[in-house]
Amino acid sequence: MIDNGRIVIIEGRHPTTAAILGFLAAGTNPCRRGLYGEVDEEIRESNVGKGRLEAFSDGVLAIIITIMVLELKVPHGEDLEALTPLVPVFFSYVLSFVYVGIYWNNHHHMLHTAHRVTGPILWANLHLLFWLSLFPFVTGWMGENHFAAMPSAVYGGVLFMAAVAYWILEQSIIKSQGNNSILRTALGNDWKGKSSPVAYAVAVLLAFWSPPLAQGIYVLVALIWLIPDRRIEVALAGE
Repeated sequence: MIDNGRIVIIEGRHPTTAAILGFLAAGTNPCRRGLYGEVDEEIRESNVGKGRLEAFSDGVLAIIITIMVLELKVPHGEDLEALTPLVPVFFSYVLSFVYVGIYWNNHHHMLHTAHRVTGPILWANLHLLFWLSLFPFVTGWMGENHFAAMPSAVYGGVLFMAAVAYWILEQSIIKSQGNNSILRTALGNDWKGKSSPVAYAVAVLLAFWSPPLAQGIYVLVALIWLIPDRRIEVALAGE
C-alpha cells in the first residue's frame, strides 16, 4: 500500500493479489486506494456505509412507486369508457412517478459527492424518505377526488416538505465535507433548489382559488427538473 508516498507490499501476500484486492475494495478512484495493499480502513468503512444508505433509499423509492401504481384499480368493464374514471388517478400517478424519478436521480448524483456518511446525513436522509413515502397517499387522494382544492393543496404541501428535506440533506453532506465541499461547488447558486419550495408554497395557496393553476405549477417545476443537470458530474470530473 502507499504510506507517505512509499509503496509497501503487505507481508505474506502476493503483490498481484494485493493489488487486485486493493482495487476491488476501493472502487475505481486511484487516488483513494493503495496500489499493492488494502484501502484505508476509514475510507473502506465510509464506502460501505454509503452503499447501505443508497441501497436502503433505492428500496424505499421502489416500494413507493409500487404502492402508487397499485392505486390504479383494474376496471370491470371491457370498453374504453370503463377507463374514464381512472383518468384523474392515472394523471396524478404520472406526475408523482416523474417526481419520484427526479428525486431518485438527483439523490443518486448527490451521494456520489459524499466520501463518508455521518449521523446527521443518515437522519436527514430518513427525513427525506418520510415525506416521499407520503406520495402514494396524496397522489391517490388527489386523483380519486379529481384534483379538488384541498387534496391539491395537501399534495403541494408534501412536495414543499420533500424539497425542504432534500435541502437539509444537501446541507448535511456539505457540512460533512468541510470548507472544500465538492457539493457546494457543484450546486453554485442552486436556483432550482431555492425556487422550487417557493413555487410549491405559491401553488398551495392557489389551489384554494384555482386547482388547475396549482397543478400547472407542479407540472412546470417537474419539467424544469427534467432538464439534464450535469453540475455534480462536472464537479466530480474536475476533482
